[in-house]
Amino acid sequence: MEWLKTHRNDAILVGVLLVLSGALALFLLLTRQDGGIVRVQVDGETVMELPLDRDTQVVLGEGEHTNTLVIQNGTAQVVEASCPDRVCVRHGAIQYEGESIVCLPHRLVVSIEGGAGNDVDGTAG
Repeated sequence: MEWLKTHRNDAILVGVLLVLSGALALFLLLTRQDGGIVRVQVDGETVMELPLDRDTQVVLGEGEHTNTLVIQNGTAQVVEASCPDRVCVRHGAIQYEGESIVCLPHRLVVSIEGGAGNDVDGTAG
């Protein structure tokens, strides 16, 4: 109890930060949107755009630098990669607008864009 008296402002600050971070997490969870397009970029150039609602498997790259992208059940995932660290494979599937998978050794970016809008817009009041 003595600690609480001497550190009351610290406890209040921690409580406020916990409430704010919880509110932010809830807001982000409730406002995320499903994507509609999978955009594939290599070296900063868009090489293809694929619909997220059509199951597809694509091998990206050639030779020793390949990644296998699978679009299935409304999600996109890199399932195989020839890079040494395979971070892009361990990333898992993405489906919401703004999410991305990056393979730095192959300069590959797979991102979700063009989600269907929800019922809330910027002018709602």
